[in-house]
Amino acid sequence: MSEGAGESVFERTAVGKRVTTQGRTITEADVTNFAGVSGDFNHLHTDAEAMAESDFGERIVHGALVFSVMTGLLWQSRTTAERDAVVAFYGVDRLRFRAPTFIGDTVHVELEVTDKEPRDHPVGNGVLTYDAEVVTGEGTVVLSCELRSLVV
Repeated sequence: MSEGAGESVFERTAVGKRVTTQGRTITEADVTNFAGVSGDFNHLHTDAEAMAESDFGERIVHGALVFSVMTGLLWQSRTTAERDAVVAFYGVDRLRFRAPTFIGDTVHVELEVTDKEPRDHPVGNGVLTYDAEVVTGEGTVVLSCELRSLVV
């Protein structure tokens, strides 16, 4: 690791650390491409006419796409040392889609480190646990979850 030689990223990361990522606008192309990759052509995401008559009033973005955008924004927000320290995505708990995300919404991630668990692991030093929320530009939380990463 190039940054902060001596202590590992696991050791340097404090419970309570907060990160807010940059924003990203979910586009029509994102939804179309995600439907193609995932095979999820549910009318909620792909049928503008039917959804215009729904309670939502328009198509909604796949929840799994919002989750994927979240992981990408988090990756982009990390330093080189933090990226190098990630051994594995260790899991997700308490995932909830709390409000719809619409095409054209700009979202960002708000993250807080909530726990550090040292591990006797051949590759990683421990597991970091984070509370994560995906938030729209209007301040609506559309996704919340607990993430875990094995890091050195």
